[in-house]
Amino acid sequence: MSTHTGTRPSTGAHPNTRTDPLATVRNLGILAHVDAGKTTVTERILYATGTTHKRGEVHDGTTVTDFDPQERDRGITIFAAAVSCAWAGHRINLIDTPGHVDFADEVERSLRVLDGAVAVFDAVAGVEPQSESVWRQADRHGVPRIAFVNKMDRAGADLDTAVASIRERLHPAPLVVQLPIGAEDGFTGVVDLLRLRALVWTDGAHAAEEGPVPGTLREEALRRRRLLEEAVAERHPTALEEFCDRETLTAATLTAALRDLTRTGEGVVVLCGSAYRNRGVEPLLDAVVTYLPSPLDVSPVHGTHEGAEQERTADPAAPMAALAFKVSATPTGRLTYLRVYSGTIGKGDTVWDAGTRRTERVGRILRVRADRHDPLERAVAGDIVAVVGLKSARAGSTLCAQDAPLLLEPPGVAEPVVHVAVEAGRSTDTDRLASALARLTEEDPSLAVRTDPETGQTVLSGMGELHLEVAVERVRREHGLEVTVGRPGVAYRETVGAGVTGFVHRHVKQDGGAGQFAHVVLDVEPWEEDGVGGGFVFRSTVVGGRVPQEYVRAVEAGCRDALAEGPLGGHPVTGLRVTLTDGQTHVKDSSDTAFRTAGRFGLRDALRASEMVLLEPVVEVTVTVPEDGVGGVLGDLAARRGRVTGSDTRGGAAVVTATVPLAELFGYATRLRSRTQGRGTFTARPTGYAPAPANAVPTR
Repeated sequence: MSTHTGTRPSTGAHPNTRTDPLATVRNLGILAHVDAGKTTVTERILYATGTTHKRGEVHDGTTVTDFDPQERDRGITIFAAAVSCAWAGHRINLIDTPGHVDFADEVERSLRVLDGAVAVFDAVAGVEPQSESVWRQADRHGVPRIAFVNKMDRAGADLDTAVASIRERLHPAPLVVQLPIGAEDGFTGVVDLLRLRALVWTDGAHAAEEGPVPGTLREEALRRRRLLEEAVAERHPTALEEFCDRETLTAATLTAALRDLTRTGEGVVVLCGSAYRNRGVEPLLDAVVTYLPSPLDVSPVHGTHEGAEQERTADPAAPMAALAFKVSATPTGRLTYLRVYSGTIGKGDTVWDAGTRRTERVGRILRVRADRHDPLERAVAGDIVAVVGLKSARAGSTLCAQDAPLLLEPPGVAEPVVHVAVEAGRSTDTDRLASALARLTEEDPSLAVRTDPETGQTVLSGMGELHLEVAVERVRREHGLEVTVGRPGVAYRETVGAGVTGFVHRHVKQDGGAGQFAHVVLDVEPWEEDGVGGGFVFRSTVVGGRVPQEYVRAVEAGCRDALAEGPLGGHPVTGLRVTLTDGQTHVKDSSDTAFRTAGRFGLRDALRASEMVLLEPVVEVTVTVPEDGVGGVLGDLAARRGRVTGSDTRGGAAVVTATVPLAELFGYATRLRSRTQGRGTFTARPTGYAPAPANAVPTR
């Protein structure tokens, strides 16, 4: 037997023989449902690559990437953490992303700058709700993925069942390249189906022992290799040609075809292992460098300058362009995390912030390993680094060369759905609290702070109850402030149930000097965006120039102003289409201002005349409980206005799926634990908005 050392990819020699150093860079994220083992996978990658010399454990609070005190206290990843390591001559820039739905915005910002990802699945649970959510996020960004079925040593672990859930719920073609050796506690290794060899890990060993396929698995390995060949040939023309000629595929052809299918998204390579037991990590690293793209393999980044679209290739000699995707305040200074898309950025360079249109100076450049850093003199296209010294750059800011400006599209930011009132415990700390909250929103764009105009309270909004708990705890720990927190509330919306047609609004103002005159006629009706409730559309059917085009734009701007507060309770309005059907102007007194005012007050009055519907955020809840606790859970969900949508049995436990109003879930974790003697767990993911009961008309 020979020892596998990671000096070459286990799935075949890497095909990229280009001398360009960018060909050996991989920028990837680890994606999964909470508790699927993302952070443990990351820790084992760092250990296998020699980046760390001791295996960190989530339950011991000794992991590299979960370095924040709250992450270690709660045992979950809260903040996306970047690390860098080397494997088989490749530089791997890795981001460990959160799995909890409240921190999905961290995943969104990370995916915006990544070239590939490893999706981790629990071998017992398969595809879980948040697995599906992050998979869809990666779909939107076009990020190629490979899958790692983790926890193969658990009771009830089944690779085939997990793969079936990937096929059914995520809809790519799962291309399984390994066969487990042993099951549950007896899981000791895998058969590599491409090279038909066995990799076996023994406790205490640093690497796998390579040898022939065990005789008892030989026939099954050949059968699965044949299924893999057929699945690949069905989807890849070159592989199909060879398969038709030879009725088989070589390892080299399979490797090349799997790489192509991964990068186009037509298939997903599936591997398996147990990260906790350090089994399967080296083949996973080999798959990363073999199948996932380098910065040279992805499309050039697109941006705009003065309305014209431009593209930049991953070329260190091109004009510099980088996107800031994360900002973090540390005891040693403010860190801005960058993905450099083109050009070179050096220590001491002056760069241009295309959003704020001001210059910034780069003080230091750091290669990041979670909360530890190595200084660099420069970073080039394809790098993910942190820089010190930027004062105004935010997550989503574009940094570029002054003589070649470019504005890149920033990551999307989800609208907050939960809010709490916060106030300083001592009146003398009010200013300090305001400063601390401003710093929080700078680091996390999915948090928002506003002052309630009626009560004067400071309101902190976020993506969920846990999100706000973490934010408030950071204020307490990092700034030493006593904070009083009110009861959580949810972000309601208002929409049009039945609109109005031919609604006339006339704006006339004459108080000396130039007057204001605008006459508009509006139709208001419900509208759905791509079959989903929400959004706003404005159009004009005015003929004969009765309202000039510049005034039409002003009416639209006024209508958008009116969407901020609806007539039911002052909540934002969504899901409507407004049509400007007619109007009148005055030769002297009409202006953009007059028509914008007419649009705002006209739509506000039209909404009051319409039949309005209050919307509340709803979530899909997946509750896992022992089978004897199902009755109590179903009764509790019904009391919370929940609608059960499915039930299943996995590994001896019952899994109930239901749609529940978010407002009814506050405190549910405690209630579920008490009903199930601590044995029940649940996860939730947003599914949009639904009409609220007629008696629920809360004000903002």
